[in-house]
Amino acid sequence: MSGTVGAIAEPGALPPITHPFAEPPAPGEALEVAEGILWARLPLPMKLDHVNIFALEEPEGWTLVDTGLDWKAGRLALEALLAGPLGGRPVLRVVLTHHHPDHIGRAGPLAEEGAEILATRTGWLLGRMLQLDPQDRPTPEQIAFRRRAGVSGAALAAYAAERPFNFADCVAPIPLGFTALEEGMWLAAGGRRWQVRLGDGHAPDHATFWSEDGGLVLAGDQILPGISPNIGVYPTEPKADPLSGWLASCARFRPAAAEHDPLILCGHQLPFHGSARRLDHLIENHAHALDRLRRALAEEPRPAVALFGVLFHREIAESQFGLALAETIAHLNHLATLGEIRAVEDAAGIQIWQPS
Repeated sequence: MSGTVGAIAEPGALPPITHPFAEPPAPGEALEVAEGILWARLPLPMKLDHVNIFALEEPEGWTLVDTGLDWKAGRLALEALLAGPLGGRPVLRVVLTHHHPDHIGRAGPLAEEGAEILATRTGWLLGRMLQLDPQDRPTPEQIAFRRRAGVSGAALAAYAAERPFNFADCVAPIPLGFTALEEGMWLAAGGRRWQVRLGDGHAPDHATFWSEDGGLVLAGDQILPGISPNIGVYPTEPKADPLSGWLASCARFRPAAAEHDPLILCGHQLPFHGSARRLDHLIENHAHALDRLRRALAEEPRPAVALFGVLFHREIAESQFGLALAETIAHLNHLATLGEIRAVEDAAGIQIWQPS
């Protein structure tokens, strides 16, 4: 991998992945996962049908980590949580791990009710920009992005005629004013001190929070136990290499994860121990995916859309096409960054990937 993947310890040297809570909290309820920290779930209208949020108790209210999506079921679930397990006490601060809609959807209304918003500058700017940029039809840049990837004919025409997903569909307006989170700074919340550590790959400057005693991590989507966060390239930055940032982040977080084996309070699925082992798994999964792409392109140069089967080993549903394309291009761009492959544009404007 030309130095992009660090050394991986033998599996026996690491604690196993375990889940101290066998079941998630029921809708409208919350579980105490550590003193002064409540775990709740909000619904999502997709295959991944939930997002975890965490409420940290303060003397006069709560610090809320992430907010869920702005849609009817999410709004009702959050209202029930605030009125029930959180006792109607005010949300004083909203801490955002990253800019994705299922994490920032309700940040704006909470800010309008008086909560301070804390986010990385990149995350806040991206979230606000995307919320303010609704589109009735795909832009020329978005259409060209798919054309280069190998989408053509009726499929490309249908895409060009459809209303695309908009952040504003499920993210409430985000008002001006926030407090920036930066790498290495300390945050006091829930009776603890947390160090901010930034990750990359899934989202730029994804904030994670590591308790001073080493026992807890508020990880958002940067470390998940059973699914691999999407690492994607989009028309906003078509030559980006987020996979380099992802692999570097996994390697950077691993020493502290191995030393303390903290309880990972993650954005989806169940909180877990064994994060060093899980970080190794995440690195290995991408290493294997890159190897499959290397072999496939050595056998036959092809465009991005012809590589889904190589990368995912399954049929991709239409609803997942955009995410699959973004992830495929991320892996191709990474190999291009390493100098191993290159894209040659054919007469139709399609990029055909081949060994360098």
